[in-house]
Amino acid sequence: MKLIIDDADIEAIRRMAAYYPVDGVTTNPTILSRTGRKPYEVLKEIRDFLGDEQELHVQVTAADAEGMLKDADRIRKELGPQTFVKVPVTREGLKAIRLLSERGVSVTATCIYTRMQAFLAGKAGAVYAAPYVNRIDNLGGDGLQTVRDIHDIYRKNDIPCRVLAASFKNSNQIQELVKYGIGAVTAPPAVIEGLIGNALVDMAVADFARDFEKIAGSGITMAEA
Repeated sequence: MKLIIDDADIEAIRRMAAYYPVDGVTTNPTILSRTGRKPYEVLKEIRDFLGDEQELHVQVTAADAEGMLKDADRIRKELGPQTFVKVPVTREGLKAIRLLSERGVSVTATCIYTRMQAFLAGKAGAVYAAPYVNRIDNLGGDGLQTVRDIHDIYRKNDIPCRVLAASFKNSNQIQELVKYGIGAVTAPPAVIEGLIGNALVDMAVADFARDFEKIAGSGITMAEA
């Protein structure tokens, strides 16, 4: 399962990539707006840092299919043809997904709340489908089960689309999807940090260091012992 950073803060992205085995970055218009900077200025900075090997997902903002195609052309012109174009799964979005897929564009279908949205996006040719786990929960649904069901729908119907689950409130939600083996998750830095944060681990490391100092001296590590 791929682990992707859901953020546009370049310093946060650099920090996360220095410590965690991440596979790329997802953005959306809201995330970009938080930077207070011009969108392509931010996105080019992220692309330069990621290089061509890691994934970058960038969302269209036009409401109609024709406009989405124009947005996709500009996104790929500015950020490279390997960039994933995020398209909301609306009626117009489905048309755009199909047309973009026919052109060989890698599409991430987004704004997914239902299994049928995901099914149709996969049928239209999307590479990824991004259901919103926490937002589905907030509407009275079961976000994690919806993601698992979408994963199964793709496998059982031989649809070569992968789930890229989004909208998480805690790291335990990600753990449940790791166990199920979905395609990818994207989460903000704070949630990714929660995957490893454990006071008991910190306590054990401190105990080991204190015990080692008894035989090697204060502040001495194995390199100097």
